[in-house]
Amino acid sequence: MSSSPYSEQPGRIMSREMAEQPEVLRRLLDTGAPAIRETARQVAAQRPRFVLLTARGTSDHAALYAKYLLEVRLGLPCGLTSMSTTTAYGAKPDLRDVLVVTVSQSGGSPDLVASTQAAREAGAITLAVTNNPDSPLAAVSEHHIDILAGPEKALPATKTYTASLLALYLLIEGLRDGDGAAAGPLPDLAADLLARQPEIRTLAARYRFAERMVITSRGYGYPTAKEAALKLMETSYIPALAYSGADLLHGPLAMVDNISPVIAVVPDGRGGEALQPVLDRLRGRGADLVVIGPKTHVERASAGFALPTDGVPEEVQPILEIIPLQLLAYEVTIARGQDPDAPRALAKVTETR
Repeated sequence: MSSSPYSEQPGRIMSREMAEQPEVLRRLLDTGAPAIRETARQVAAQRPRFVLLTARGTSDHAALYAKYLLEVRLGLPCGLTSMSTTTAYGAKPDLRDVLVVTVSQSGGSPDLVASTQAAREAGAITLAVTNNPDSPLAAVSEHHIDILAGPEKALPATKTYTASLLALYLLIEGLRDGDGAAAGPLPDLAADLLARQPEIRTLAARYRFAERMVITSRGYGYPTAKEAALKLMETSYIPALAYSGADLLHGPLAMVDNISPVIAVVPDGRGGEALQPVLDRLRGRGADLVVIGPKTHVERASAGFALPTDGVPEEVQPILEIIPLQLLAYEVTIARGQDPDAPRALAKVTETR
């Protein structure tokens, strides 16, 4: 019996998993939140003085989001782990009273497991955030949070990214004895964004023949810019460079001209305010500027996609910001005649040292 046309449709797995995101977010809020609050209570009782975040790839961008939350919402100093210092160089830092949070969809990457094991042996409070409670990473960690995203088959991670963001938000709200109520509307808002895919399909036509792209943001939107660049590169193979708006002004702005596509992720809040001088400079250079953000900013750009930011606190907007950019990566890839389910030379679990 021959396969149905749907079963052969390029990108069908990525498309299905993007569509599952409202359900995943709702499940995490309804089912996962109590366990996350209890984990947060246990970690808070250990009174960490510093936080180190450990991750690779997409999960690294989720960890960067957590860094902003921890520093802004809790005032805890944070750093991103250089895993090779322990796995390759054998360094033995003193990690007493340090919270080490390792974010990994699979929980199976050997370097993440080894780094977390070394951190625990060095006295750290270890917490794994994974989509697999039976993973080696969960086993070597003192604490574990399950993001409850369900099996993810597509190589470009989508639902596990937004689930990781929400789980980290709920964890950090729990550490500050908050209730995480700001996340309540997110599943419905995510569904509304996914229903606007035809808008993204139209937007994608701008990038069908792009040779490179620049993506920029500031504050809570910066992890979104980095994740969007990764999604575009791993699906469509377009070289996409992500810069903080502040870094973009220090040299890389010189490569932007009137034929260079620039996507600006504009948070509705202080991050968007900090990005404003960058947007002004980009417009002054005649850049092909596309804005993902509030309607007022979209109206001043060459094109864009308006996000529902009214009443949505800036710290949870990244969970929504990435969805149109996931759709954009998918639609650009399809428009270029490629299959986002089959990126060249990529594996779901990457082994590094």
